[in-house]
Amino acid sequence: MTPEPVQPDTPPDPLGLALRDYWHHGKADARITVHSSITGEEFIPAAYLFRDATTLPGLEQIALDSCRGKVLDAGAGAGSHALLLQERGLAVTALDLSPGAVALMRERGVADAQLVDLFAFHEGGYDTLLMLMNGIGIAGTLAGLDRLLDHAKTLLAPGGQLLCDSTDILYMFQEDDGSVWIDLNGDYYGEVTYRMEYEGTTGEPFAWLFVAPEILADHAEARGYTCEIVAADDNDQYLARLTLKK
Repeated sequence: MTPEPVQPDTPPDPLGLALRDYWHHGKADARITVHSSITGEEFIPAAYLFRDATTLPGLEQIALDSCRGKVLDAGAGAGSHALLLQERGLAVTALDLSPGAVALMRERGVADAQLVDLFAFHEGGYDTLLMLMNGIGIAGTLAGLDRLLDHAKTLLAPGGQLLCDSTDILYMFQEDDGSVWIDLNGDYYGEVTYRMEYEGTTGEPFAWLFVAPEILADHAEARGYTCEIVAADDNDQYLARLTLKK
């Protein structure tokens, strides 16, 4: 499938451009610069978004093994998770806000890749809502997390599950003596602002949420879910399963 042309009024798409350069132009060192409100600059190699079953992190492997039924993959990027699930015979709808990423997913064989904001997506009946690579971060804030969980109810079938990973970033506020400095009167410490850039193309700033597991559980329970921490690693990352209460 030929990639969709970028229209003149299309918003800047640094992610899509980096994926294109890696996939079509063989630029193995393509990487996205991510400007963060708490860490300055970070870098995401485009190659990392093309992982296969042998190179997925452990938490992502567990998440894919936990998927069932009809799957909605939100923030699907280059489509690596969707493709692996399709190979297992699952029906997958993959969503992303990057036109370049969606065009590439279709080219790579994702059967149902859609350019749409999750909050503007209203098709229901999904057994699994998959949000990996801290995809639940699109909530932006704790208030946004409640909005996201409420919207997810409209997408999930009865008894459906939301699988998501996130990180408790409290460690980033730890002093040398082991104490932690955060402003208890300010915003939640896991609310971060990001902006992506790739070779002179800069996207719009966006809010992103890193949520501690106990905070996620509290919000999930209050919105009508049960919350299970399925697995965790040594880097304060964890995988959670939120299941709609019957």
